[in-house]
Amino acid sequence: MPINKVEKIWMNGALVNWDDAKVHVLTHAMHYGSSWFEGIRCYETKRGSAIFRHDAHLQRLIESAKMYRSAVPYTIKQLQEAVKETIRVNGMKSCYIRPLAYRGYGEVGVFPLGCPVEVMIAVWNWGAYLGSEALDRGIDVCVSSWNRPAPNTLPTMSKAGGNYLSSQLIKMEAVADGYAEGIALDTAGYISEGSGENIFIVRDGIVYTPPLISAILPGITRSSVFKLMESARIRIVEGLIPREMLYIADEVFFTGTAAEITPIRSVDKMNVGDGKPGPVTKKLQEMFYDVVRNGNDTYQWLDFVYD
Repeated sequence: MPINKVEKIWMNGALVNWDDAKVHVLTHAMHYGSSWFEGIRCYETKRGSAIFRHDAHLQRLIESAKMYRSAVPYTIKQLQEAVKETIRVNGMKSCYIRPLAYRGYGEVGVFPLGCPVEVMIAVWNWGAYLGSEALDRGIDVCVSSWNRPAPNTLPTMSKAGGNYLSSQLIKMEAVADGYAEGIALDTAGYISEGSGENIFIVRDGIVYTPPLISAILPGITRSSVFKLMESARIRIVEGLIPREMLYIADEVFFTGTAAEITPIRSVDKMNVGDGKPGPVTKKLQEMFYDVVRNGNDTYQWLDFVYD
């Protein structure tokens, strides 16, 4: 999806013009993937513009860098204010937010500790990640030929730039074959996640989702859906899921900041249920949008920008 340019980007404590937000070609992250990022949404709710799960996202950013022996040189509170400042200066009511910490220009080599850690924050308008009709009608997906990384190869709990080379392979293969998205398995053959989404499977009124040991990212929207299901008294089982569960499921859906709660209508050209979003998926969408669109936030998930 194209990026809609705005006026300012926050870089290392200062607001700079969009076209001046540049790095050196020998920036460590460009050569070795040493960056950590977040995808966050600011929604225009009926109570005003609000950032969804702001603190949780920034906490994960700091923890993602820590797993790679790196420290983000700002506190969560400082980053929160920088995000709000960037939204305000660009006059945004709703937007996608991309904080990025990365090892900058200093030394070239695999050993990274001589390079400074820099931080930037960009915002732009971004609609439905998987297409305008995806949220209502669902999407067609495939099981990817690419597996997620094996345990003890790299930390999949970190939202690191280099980790997303795997995601690119999954996504490109799916699109090349005519699907909206791919589902990766872990190295043991159990369901893991999409290229940039967590996955949930509904069967006989019970919701199943893969655990962290299946090489998934601990999604912020994923954890939010856990809370919504608890409120709706929907049973959730977190455990290893065989691939064939996809083909006999009543419902399947993705979650993610970009994807929000996206129904899956077919897997490998086989309909999920009757090929339409099911009642559990629609109930969770309704509860989610009541928070982010209506501002009915009983979970303290919203951080208002213009207060």
